[in-house]
Amino acid sequence: MRFLSWNVNGLRACVKKGFEDVFWGMDADFFCLQETKLQPGQIELDLPGYEQFWCSAEKKGYSGTAIFAKHKPLSVRYNLGIPEHDTEGRVITLEYPDFWLVTVYTPNAQNELKRIDYRMSWEDAFRYYLTELDKEKPVILCGDLNVAHNEIDLKNPKTNIGNAGFSYEERGKFTELLEAGFTDTFRYLYPDLEGAYSWWSYRFNARANNAGWRIDYFLVSDRIQDKISKAYICSEIEGSDHCPVGLDLDI
Repeated sequence: MRFLSWNVNGLRACVKKGFEDVFWGMDADFFCLQETKLQPGQIELDLPGYEQFWCSAEKKGYSGTAIFAKHKPLSVRYNLGIPEHDTEGRVITLEYPDFWLVTVYTPNAQNELKRIDYRMSWEDAFRYYLTELDKEKPVILCGDLNVAHNEIDLKNPKTNIGNAGFSYEERGKFTELLEAGFTDTFRYLYPDLEGAYSWWSYRFNARANNAGWRIDYFLVSDRIQDKISKAYICSEIEGSDHCPVGLDLDI
């Protein structure tokens, strides 16, 4: 099965930049989106063969997630079921006979880590949510996790230590998530590959210079590591400040 994930940074804008060509070209079983920035009814996509699942923020033009699936799920869950975390449309969970598929748009800690306390609360709640799912069946998690885990995961680690997305707190929570029984699929296959990024600032000609960050991930439960066939970053695809990331699983 092929899984794709893309932070589109506003789906209506991305559609004008060729989203549907990318979508059909990928021929994914599951295509997950983050930062759709949509309310219900603000867009209609004709995607025959796919079921559509949308989770919107209460605030207009903010956050939001979606999954387009070729396969009908057994059940669908939106958000985490925790009021303080359920207003921003950040999580969709689809249940299948042999796995859970979860897409997430993790809250940004913001400049000067203004939202770091909330981010830490979110991390703990989300990790608990995933580990509870994992007790029932394996989890496939994808999305914009808003953290570069290690120095290899961004172009300029030294000057970004302590900044949002590369703070010790955020990196530590990512480590805790992995230690809770999850595998970073890309690093599992490419532990030492440098220059592999999924997000580039719109400033300073960052993308042309590949001055990026790897903050978009696929994680899977450790017990299905052996099912990982391919993990890839589609850095050639434009249309957003992020590029799609993918996972092929023998599942």
